[in-house]
Amino acid sequence: MPVMGATRFERFFRMAASLDVDKSDLKRYDEFLDRKIYDLFVVAKATAKANGRDVIEPRDLPITKGLQERMHEFLKLEADLEVVPLLEQLLSRPPLGIAISEETEARLPAVAGGLSVALAQAFKIIDPRVKNPGSDEWDQVFRMFELLL
Repeated sequence: MPVMGATRFERFFRMAASLDVDKSDLKRYDEFLDRKIYDLFVVAKATAKANGRDVIEPRDLPITKGLQERMHEFLKLEADLEVVPLLEQLLSRPPLGIAISEETEARLPAVAGGLSVALAQAFKIIDPRVKNPGSDEWDQVFRMFELLL
């Protein structure tokens, strides 16, 4: 990630949950997004297929109430941070053998942003005093999301 991008994401984590992250954390963050977006698309593909479609529509994405609320929080933060262009660069589109509609593509940065806010806040749930999450905290948060998404 370019230095300017890293700086924006460091600021994002500070604003979202008062966390200080570094470059190694940003690599973990990228891995987190790849995994969770892939997981969402696995479910979305199954939903689209079950409804007789070969295109994933926004309604196929398994967006829970909590994730929807985090997406709204992200959009409020985004006005100051302008990280959507960076998220668009980070987001990989999983090869699932199914098309993704333009509307779904357009929604992905907000979904990734909502996941990002949830990730940042999860660190504070695990340890309200954490300022700079280490490997153990990242592992705990990853395991928590694996249970839920």
